[in-house]
Amino acid sequence: MAEQMSIGIAGAGVGGLAAAALLAREGHRVTVFDQFEAAGPVGSGLMLQETGLAVLGALGLRAQAEALGTPIARLHGISVDTGRAVLDVRYAALRPALSGLGIQRAVLFDVLQAAALAAGVRLVTGTHIVAADPTTATLTDAAGGVHGPYDLVIDALGVRSPLSSAPKKELTYGALWATLPWPVGSLFDRSALEQRYEAARKMAGVMPSGRAAPGAPDSLTYFWSIRADQYETFRAAPLTHWKDAARRLWPETDILLDQITDHEQLTFARYRHRTHASPVKDRLVHIGDAWHAASPQLGQGANMALLDAYGLFQALKQEADVPAGLRRFLKIRADHVRLYQLMTWAFTPVYQSDGAVTPWLRDRLAAPLLRLWPAPPLLAGLVAGGFGAPLNKMGLTVER
Repeated sequence: MAEQMSIGIAGAGVGGLAAAALLAREGHRVTVFDQFEAAGPVGSGLMLQETGLAVLGALGLRAQAEALGTPIARLHGISVDTGRAVLDVRYAALRPALSGLGIQRAVLFDVLQAAALAAGVRLVTGTHIVAADPTTATLTDAAGGVHGPYDLVIDALGVRSPLSSAPKKELTYGALWATLPWPVGSLFDRSALEQRYEAARKMAGVMPSGRAAPGAPDSLTYFWSIRADQYETFRAAPLTHWKDAARRLWPETDILLDQITDHEQLTFARYRHRTHASPVKDRLVHIGDAWHAASPQLGQGANMALLDAYGLFQALKQEADVPAGLRRFLKIRADHVRLYQLMTWAFTPVYQSDGAVTPWLRDRLAAPLLRLWPAPPLLAGLVAGGFGAPLNKMGLTVER
């Protein structure tokens, strides 16, 4: 699409900023709206998979992200009820040099925001977008202001986007997250995401998450599974009540829990599993969690948003007009989205639920099955995000 377009993007998250940078570099006039006075990330650490890293590579940002992140070679989880491994994903089982990347969400945000601004993107802060008209391609903010018309509007407002008509039922379980300095003398594996489970009702995890800047100390992200309806009770109770339970589940995390002295250090994340039935309408397109939201069990959220951004960029580049470009975008991304929505839906009750039968079976069957071929390479491919060949459909290649 040689013609220069005007594009309005609602949401300065991973998907919104990546799409903005890609489209602005192509010569389009891009405006990004964010509700906060200073745009910034919400949440703690995350994992980038090969899919997301490939998109960052296309943006020329992969080396920068890898310099600030920590390579993760393995995902390993143990049931405290049986002492058995119920999660064991080794990336090398698929390809020797393959790995994930633990990175602080704020670091990824800064890298993408800098790229977007350098490409000429106009960032409008303090503007809460609440509605979009797909026919006129306009955006309306909470104060009644109308922005546009544009040639295209992109909804990148995330899981709770007011522009999305998808069902908004919350999942039963959410999580508490905190990014902490890597403790001196700890025995946590610097190349692995580690988890401990009690049935599927309790889960704690530790993930290496890189550093905030070159030369800064290493960090890790600690997370704790919690029922959403118990969050206010957690907030009202002394922090020691929760710490006692966390220590019982995983005594070795005591060195981390000592760093948490206030409820405010723990960010509470709620999750939804839903898919917008039609992510494209006229000149409006939904990307990332605004299109497809899921629990974090497979660690795909940021990666799927990056894939959406690059897929949209490629589709618009290859077609003569916006409607044709959006049709191509769906062709590129829809199958992969459906596959990972299904996989995440299937895995969620295994690790986060009140059920008794599923975790009982998990504890007794997972350990032997995880070691049997073809389970190791299949699990590595699933977590790496490669099922459905999303990179091939966009002309991206694996760097290593």
